[in-house]
Amino acid sequence: MTKNFKKTKYSCYFTYVAMSSVFSLPPMLFMTFRETFGISFTLLGTLVLTNFCTQMLIDLIFTFFSKHFNIHKTIKAMPLITALGLTIYALIPTFLPQYAYAGLLVGTIIFSVAAGLCEVLMSPLVAAIPSDNPERDMSMLHSLYAYGVVTVVLVSTIFFRLFGTEKWMLLTLFWAILPVISFVLFCTSPMPEMTVSHGSEGDKKSSKKLGLALCVACIFLGSAAENSMTNWISGYMENALQISKAVCDVLGMAMFAILLGLGRSWYAKYGKNISNVLLIGMIGATVCYFVAGLSPSPVLSAFACILTGLCTSMLWPGTLILMEEKYPNPGVAAYALMAAGGDFGASIAPQLLGIVTDKVSESNLAIEIGNALSFSAEQVGMKAGMLIAALFPLIGIAVIIYIKHFFAKQQKK
Repeated sequence: MTKNFKKTKYSCYFTYVAMSSVFSLPPMLFMTFRETFGISFTLLGTLVLTNFCTQMLIDLIFTFFSKHFNIHKTIKAMPLITALGLTIYALIPTFLPQYAYAGLLVGTIIFSVAAGLCEVLMSPLVAAIPSDNPERDMSMLHSLYAYGVVTVVLVSTIFFRLFGTEKWMLLTLFWAILPVISFVLFCTSPMPEMTVSHGSEGDKKSSKKLGLALCVACIFLGSAAENSMTNWISGYMENALQISKAVCDVLGMAMFAILLGLGRSWYAKYGKNISNVLLIGMIGATVCYFVAGLSPSPVLSAFACILTGLCTSMLWPGTLILMEEKYPNPGVAAYALMAAGGDFGASIAPQLLGIVTDKVSESNLAIEIGNALSFSAEQVGMKAGMLIAALFPLIGIAVIIYIKHFFAKQQKK
């Protein structure tokens, strides 16, 4: 690797850590927002939906219009947009509590634009840096996001224990500082040349279009499986399993993220046969969701929630690796399309889980089941949400099996 590009690579790694607050901090605050501002589960799920739909819009823009952007300038601007979004997210609810939800929504939209840019541009930027082991670099990039989540959860939990959840806005402003550091790093790092789009004639073949579509479907289902738990594990363990918030955050979100990172780190060092890894991950995630939703044991349910982190660890980056393996030098547009698929799954699944939780909690059936099992209607609703979320990795099993068959058939041609 060219020595000067090492700083660029490390800047990408730090940025992925810095961006983890955008995804991990809001779920930790869901119960605080509900108690402080009276926001429903459905509206909380809508914040998640807005987050990922905004990212998906950015993904689609870059899929079709990437050649109209100055990629290097966009990369440098991205961290500042993140800091702006987090600042608005903290300040409007604090000083204008009557517009709290509007402030959360506006802040979410702004930092989600940056998050979308991060997903679209960081992977091809790392892929463009000369390397002896590009798969390792890609897996390491995504593993650092998971370790960033652990850092955010641990630091935030300590902050809440010392100062209370009512000071959440100060914590949010603190996390807004990290993207500013990313901005400085990118401004002082050399940028490699990046392929905007793949211009080969082979891309026009229907088989390649179908292969890419299958990869998009895979990353959609894998992202749905990962982000359903990422966004709801803390609230689920706190409400449905009646575990204290500190334990939920540390043993829930943090352990989930640690396993997410360890799975990606393991593949970065030892991994191979990515299609088999994806299949095992989908199967494991399906089992975990069913156990979390059906088990009457809080301990077993909590363990299943945490273990989902390991099972889903390679579903997003692994699909990118699969795409790069089958279609070398895919270009920014292809990465953007993949990111769009992942963000669509990450937006639909948590929102669906929130809607199911609210609807089931309000039903007479939930009250009857709750009385029979000594659960509240809300606990029954959240367990029903987990069972709905299990459908995504379950369908993913069939998709991966078909992908293996499809590419095996393509190799014989």
